[in-house]
Amino acid sequence: MKQLTYLLSIVLLILYACGSKEKSELTEAELIEKAKGIHERVITLDTHDDINTTNFTSGTNYTQRLSTQVNLPKMTEGGLDVAWFIVYTGQGELSPAGYEKAYANADDKFKAIHRLCEEIAPDKIELALTSEDVRRIAASGKKVAMIGVENAYPIGTDISRIKEFMERGARYMSLAHNGHSQLSDSNTGESDSVWLHNGLSDLGRQAISEMNKWGIMVDLSHPSKAANMEMMKLSKAPVIASHSSARALNNVSRNLDDEQLMMLKENGGVVQAVAFKSYVNSEKNKANSEKVEAVIAEVAKAEGFEIVPRSAIREMSDEAREKYLTGYMAIREKAKPRIEHEVNPIAPPVNVADFVDHIDYLVKKIGLKHVGISSDFDGGGGVEGWNDAAETFNVTLELVKRGYTEEQIAALWSGNLLRVLDEVQEIAKKIQAGEIL
Repeated sequence: MKQLTYLLSIVLLILYACGSKEKSELTEAELIEKAKGIHERVITLDTHDDINTTNFTSGTNYTQRLSTQVNLPKMTEGGLDVAWFIVYTGQGELSPAGYEKAYANADDKFKAIHRLCEEIAPDKIELALTSEDVRRIAASGKKVAMIGVENAYPIGTDISRIKEFMERGARYMSLAHNGHSQLSDSNTGESDSVWLHNGLSDLGRQAISEMNKWGIMVDLSHPSKAANMEMMKLSKAPVIASHSSARALNNVSRNLDDEQLMMLKENGGVVQAVAFKSYVNSEKNKANSEKVEAVIAEVAKAEGFEIVPRSAIREMSDEAREKYLTGYMAIREKAKPRIEHEVNPIAPPVNVADFVDHIDYLVKKIGLKHVGISSDFDGGGGVEGWNDAAETFNVTLELVKRGYTEEQIAALWSGNLLRVLDEVQEIAKKIQAGEIL
């Protein structure tokens, strides 16, 4: 037996050496060519792309190459097949007036996404409600839109709105954002140790049941750890984290720690690693950002452009915010040569390799079938090399460089997430039929 084991070990070592030799013999050009083929064949899916509804009008929309990180031309350039457009609502007062305002915001965003798919560009993009839809639409050559709800605050105290959101196309929803909602505590409670529910409220527990019933994936990104653990215990279906990375690699409250990750694995869910600089590597991002901001401030001053704090941007109207961000991006573009020559050599930015480090960690910790990819574009996301949809190929290239196979890359880009969606929708059918209580 020992001799057999020894011989088997020798064979495995020879096979490994041969495989390593083949990989090492690939030139950079060959790696790129290999990655291009894989990127073309797999379905690439990004689970979190924020929107501004001023970009969903007949005059200004995603058929144009806007300054937004995501739009149809950039998706085409980068080979991004599926974008989950987000019905995001910032946390406000827990009052009837607050709920009414939040619902109006959500309603506006649902309508905008449908307008893009049904009126503005139905020949270029289509809304998917199932994994079969995704594959069918992608095969047709059109881009795929899907809808996620970030912060269930807009449902107010009317639990029936969960079914309404499902009927309007929502396929995942988080119960909180930055600030405690009527349903769940937020991760932001870690900063001051002030909690509203110590996890979920009674209404939040009802919401999990309703989401299971109507086939909406439960999203762990943004709620508190206690809320997330409770959600995974309560959910009869697998859950997702639509845009969170590994806390073991970067200790911020928006990332999932190992305890949550292991529970997500047991639940059968998937965590979509997010390319958000400060979640990927806070220290590296801080060192780069401080120097970048100093250069941008100098260029802005010379151009007569006033830079305002992020909090002030959030308070702007949609039109004012869009105008400001367009101006800011123009200033940043002018500062780009100085940033590349003066800043990046001494304080390099967080990049695609740093991002894929999180994917590697998650794959090793909980298994490849539980890991996916997201950007948080137009919501603060983006890293050097994947700063908009036009650069999506670079993620696939980095995965190929690290030895991931085409099958594994297909699972990371879309297969794992779509598998969870299938399971969630199948469980919903059984709940509705009374087969699961």
